Amino acid sequence: MVIRRKVQQQLQGVYNFPNGMRKWFKWKYGQILLTLKAIFYNEFMNLSYASEVVMEPMVWIVDHFSKALGPILVGGVITLTSSVVAIVYIIGLPYYWNKSPVLTSFLMVLGHWLLINVAFHFYMAARTDPGTPPKGILISEAVSVCKKCIAPKPPRTHHCSVCNRCILKMDHHCPWLNNCVGHYNHRYFFMYMVYMTLGTIFIMSLGFEIAYKEIWLGGEMGAGLSHALQYMEGNFDSHEEEDLEGYPANVNGTHMIPVFGGTTGIPVPLDTPEEEEKKQKKNYWYRFAIMYTGMLTTGVFFSLGGLATWHGRLIANGETSIEAHINRKETERLSKIDQVYKNPYDFGTTENWKIFLGMTHGRGLRHVLLPSTHLANGTGLTWPNSIIAAASHDKAA
Repeated sequence: MVIRRKVQQQLQGVYNFPNGMRKWFKWKYGQILLTLKAIFYNEFMNLSYASEVVMEPMVWIVDHFSKALGPILVGGVITLTSSVVAIVYIIGLPYYWNKSPVLTSFLMVLGHWLLINVAFHFYMAARTDPGTPPKGILISEAVSVCKKCIAPKPPRTHHCSVCNRCILKMDHHCPWLNNCVGHYNHRYFFMYMVYMTLGTIFIMSLGFEIAYKEIWLGGEMGAGLSHALQYMEGNFDSHEEEDLEGYPANVNGTHMIPVFGGTTGIPVPLDTPEEEEKKQKKNYWYRFAIMYTGMLTTGVFFSLGGLATWHGRLIANGETSIEAHINRKETERLSKIDQVYKNPYDFGTTENWKIFLGMTHGRGLRHVLLPSTHLANGTGLTWPNSIIAAASHDKAA
């Protein structure tokens, strides 16, 4: 009986072992969780914050990659733009000068006006500090505290993880400028896009005639895309001989000797194989330069033109690209409770454009059509509120 009881107790212990292990693991897990909470407790902890912490290494890699890539992209913009300008000088300028010196003189003035504005606004957008909240002074109007800088943020200010600082009226970080687009350089950035788009239109419209003659018709070589398409469609007969015009001539390998009624004329030297090869190479690079310029300007026209159009709509609404996202979310949130959201920085399309372009204090179109270094309105630390201004106006009325 004693032996049987001992065996039963041992079997009962084996049976209860998983239950005991579960309780032990649960107790240990509770201890670990309590310890972690005691050490790392954060009142603001939530799923969003935890996700941000987990993604921090990936964000760090992207930010540093963008920072390292910035100077390379700036060099690429300068190189590509310079190459197109050089091709315009080498190919376009002689072509239109031979066609009409008067027209070419006008085009040179127009083209250089665009070029100067493109170069000026790109340089200013890349080199002008967008603005950051100053340290050591009282920020009279702060809307929040930056979690990265641990400093008060004025209205419309956001933290740039690439520049690792807060930017006044931040729009976005542009790797093509290697700089943030903010309060003090937003106008330069937008005007660069506008003048670059106008420049591509200028080149494409004037280059179409040259491309048509050289690429489609074949130019001096006489074999272009039109001939290639005819050949592919089977409409081109290589054995068909064209009617020859001119006079009979004798060819001895190096010279062509014209014959007029039995008498020979002055021998005309023929191109050597080396000279013929040189002409073919020149023609090849000539066509390549035209196609390169056409494809590059077309791509820039659609990309920058679309971006400039989108930014123009944002400017007309009195908002940045970041604020457009915030305003859309707020509009959706308030519409659910039958309320209407009003952008506090929207003073109407005309006034918004005047504020953005700095067309105040006596400044006019001259400061838009010609390079101008005038500063943006205000300090970027405080902003006029259209809702308060409207209410004050109604109260005064």
